[in-house]
Amino acid sequence: MNEEHRKKLIEYRESIDNIDASLVFMLAERFKITQKVGFYKKEHNLPPADPNREQEQIKRLRELAQSANLDPEFSEKFLQFIIDEVIRHHEQIRDAGEA
Repeated sequence: MNEEHRKKLIEYRESIDNIDASLVFMLAERFKITQKVGFYKKEHNLPPADPNREQEQIKRLRELAQSANLDPEFSEKFLQFIIDEVIRHHEQIRDAGEA
């Protein structure tokens, strides 16, 4: 690989690394908030999952993905993974202290 190609790849990869770091911090913030939601749900005896909200979010994200020229199937899988993790956390919060 010549020097010009190497430098261009480094430039692209630095941008990718910055975006990845931003995604991690954004996900961390999102999970801080969803943790608060989990404690709120426990306090008010609400279920860990809200299927209607989840479907609304998936629909909204698919539409956003389409407008951004991102594969809606990918965006749905990504959001579903996050939703599943949030529900798992909410179940853990709900079940904490029980036994």
